Amino acid sequence: MGRDMSERPIAAIILAAGKGTRMNSSRHKVLHEVAGRPMIEHLLASVDRLEPHTLVTIVGEYREQLEERLAQRCVFGVQDPQLGTGHAVQQAEDALADFDGDVLVLYGDVPFVKTQTMRAMIDRLRADDAPAAVVLGFEPDDPLRYGRVVSQQGQIIKMVEYKDASEDERACTMCNSGLLAARSEDLFALLSRVKNENAQAEYYLPDIVNIAIADGRNCAVVSCDSAEEVAGINSRAELAAAEAQWQETAREDAMANGVTLRAPETVFFSYDTQLAPDVVVEPNVVFGPGVTVASGALIRAFSHLEGARVDEGVEVGPYARLRPGAVLEANSKVGNFVEIKKTTLGEGAKANHLSYLGDATVGAGANIGAGTITCNYDGYFKHQTKIGPRAFIGSNSALIAPVNIGADAIVAAGSAVSRDVNDGDLRMVRADQLVKPGWADRFHDAMKKKKAAAKKNG
Repeated sequence: MGRDMSERPIAAIILAAGKGTRMNSSRHKVLHEVAGRPMIEHLLASVDRLEPHTLVTIVGEYREQLEERLAQRCVFGVQDPQLGTGHAVQQAEDALADFDGDVLVLYGDVPFVKTQTMRAMIDRLRADDAPAAVVLGFEPDDPLRYGRVVSQQGQIIKMVEYKDASEDERACTMCNSGLLAARSEDLFALLSRVKNENAQAEYYLPDIVNIAIADGRNCAVVSCDSAEEVAGINSRAELAAAEAQWQETAREDAMANGVTLRAPETVFFSYDTQLAPDVVVEPNVVFGPGVTVASGALIRAFSHLEGARVDEGVEVGPYARLRPGAVLEANSKVGNFVEIKKTTLGEGAKANHLSYLGDATVGAGANIGAGTITCNYDGYFKHQTKIGPRAFIGSNSALIAPVNIGADAIVAAGSAVSRDVNDGDLRMVRADQLVKPGWADRFHDAMKKKKAAAKKNG
């Protein structure tokens, strides 16, 4: 008895050989970011949920950038010269020589194809009528000059490029996304028969469908939910449009999950931002990668968070910056113009304004006065500052690391502390104040006379 079709392994071929000249960039097109993540990695995250046996990325221009970025995830095929999409897929043949399974062909600059859409393609490929290929179609509001998939009840009759289509064929609203699924034993056999008899002298992947149909085999089309899912990104303008679309969806999802956004259009998320229900986000907040925010937290206006954990009941901002490694434990508070980097702020601790805390731990209930900084860098190495529970750091203090401030200790305002402070101690590090009675009056009188004389002498 043959192997159950549902048990066949899956491979994905991702086409990313183009230079992307419309980006006008020294960075590979598919490494440009949407929501803080390279577009190709959005796609790979969706593919990973299928638990693929093999990922093959086809590279060409700027290949070293992709090979460095994806070396731990993919094997590579090189397309040089670039002779069309069919030719590109052929460059994966060696990498899949021993692979016996189902193959998805995807595009690195089409990053938002959903896992369920990929699964629908594979499921259709494994259906009882065993199509030779499954094409992913879509129906845009305006079909423009997309290639058409002429089909009847999901069975493809013909694939046709817009320029080659008749008026009746152009009236067809099902367009070709370029994405395709086929069994490994069919894919490369069909590609070997594709010709380049066209104006561009290129080998086109969709031609395998027409070849299979000519052989008397059936091919099928499945449709994705929206045109946005298969939108390609080829220019900075399209990158911006993709970012806007992604952000709009992320905001809607956040609000549907119980997050309050005071001015949704001004809040920007990253691909991995996690906000719990009952988080409140005020206007003009940016979440960089690696942020989690627990229930009941308030993120006030004009704050920027990246690589940070914000626990229950925390208040951040306005105008606060949380950098990677910031941990704000329950009911702590970071106020305006405070920057936190690689620092844990203990439960109920406060840094209300105008402070920098880097490479530090701040104990529960401690108070950090305005203008306090941890001097964590000596020009060569970073050093730790440890502030104990309930410690009080007076305004405009400099804590010169490495240094420990004990529990319940007080550092007087304006102190530069370079030695440890024991539990419950007061540390005051200031120069003696000197008063010279009448000195300022005499100084002003002398300077006024000097200025008048200078003016008189012209």
